[in-house]
Amino acid sequence: MPMFAPIAHDRFVEQVRALAAAVEADGWTPSFIIGIGRGGLAPAVYLSHATGLPMLSVDHSSKVEDFSDAPLVRLAKRTRAGERLLFVDDINDSGATIGKLRAALHEAGATDANVRFATLLDNTSSSQRVEYQAETIDRTVTKDWFVFPWEAVAPDASLEADAAEMPERIA
Repeated sequence: MPMFAPIAHDRFVEQVRALAAAVEADGWTPSFIIGIGRGGLAPAVYLSHATGLPMLSVDHSSKVEDFSDAPLVRLAKRTRAGERLLFVDDINDSGATIGKLRAALHEAGATDANVRFATLLDNTSSSQRVEYQAETIDRTVTKDWFVFPWEAVAPDASLEADAAEMPERIA
């Protein structure tokens, strides 16, 4: 059974503030914040409020093409028109989600310089790098299964099932 590590709401808010400060300090202002569904939606909403920037979403977790892959083609077009997109997720764990999104955007002709990624937690041993992170972890050391505030309402059995889908992260 995984070791659950609940993230308190106050810590989550501080993580969002840290991301907002990092983006502001960098001087790279996105045209849109893009929440990556499902885990990146709440952080993206908070980051949108913290920065005053508009938010859109891509529902990667649904695996429903109209809501996951098709929007990436439209977003890639926007980058070619000069718009900047900041994709937000809760955690960069294995890098699979960010890698898939980057590849799909690239395949759709996105201007790479106009696409960046931010996460609350960034695994230093991930296959992908993000431009902004609130905190870093190392999955070779940290095996906890992080439970973000929006997941706290889920039954333990649901959280255990999610963790069981990725045993290499918690073993």
